[in-house]
Amino acid sequence: MPLDDEAVAAIYREHGPMLRRVVWRATSDPDRVDDIVQEVILRVWRQAPEVDSLRAYLIATARHLIVDQHRAAVRRPQQARLVDIGEEESAIDRALDQVLVEEALGRLQPNHRDIVRCLYYERLSVAEASDRLGVPEGTVKSRAFYAVRNLRVILDEMGVTR
Repeated sequence: MPLDDEAVAAIYREHGPMLRRVVWRATSDPDRVDDIVQEVILRVWRQAPEVDSLRAYLIATARHLIVDQHRAAVRRPQQARLVDIGEEESAIDRALDQVLVEEALGRLQPNHRDIVRCLYYERLSVAEASDRLGVPEGTVKSRAFYAVRNLRVILDEMGVTR
C-alpha cells in the first residue's frame, strides 16, 4: 500500500501534540518520543482501524510500543551490561597506561624526557624540537633513539608487556 503523505500529515496534525505528551510522560527521552509517535501514526495509518475513538487507539498503540521496547531492553540486560563494562574497562586501561607511561618517563634522564615530550606528546618535528631545546637536530635524533630504547627497558622492568 503506497504511503499517503497527506493522510499521515492529517493524523499527525490532529493527534501528534497529544500523542507526544502521552509518550513523553512514559519515556522522558526526546529521541524515543519522536520515534514512537512516528511509528504509532504510521501503524495506525497502515492498519486503518475502524474504531470509535482514534485518539484512544493511538494511545493504546503508543503504550504497546513503549512496553515492547521496555521488554526488549529487559531481555538483553547482560548484553547491555557487557558493553558498559567493556567501555568502562577500556577507560580504566587507558588511565592505567597513562599512569605507567608517566611513571616510566619520570625515570628517564631529563634530556631524554624532554625529547620524548617534544616529539611524542607535543608532536613537534625534529627541527622544532631542536629549536625549542637549543640542541642540533642530530642530537635530537640521537637522544630520541636512546630515550625510546631506555623507555622500553624501564617499561619491561615495570612488568608492562607490549
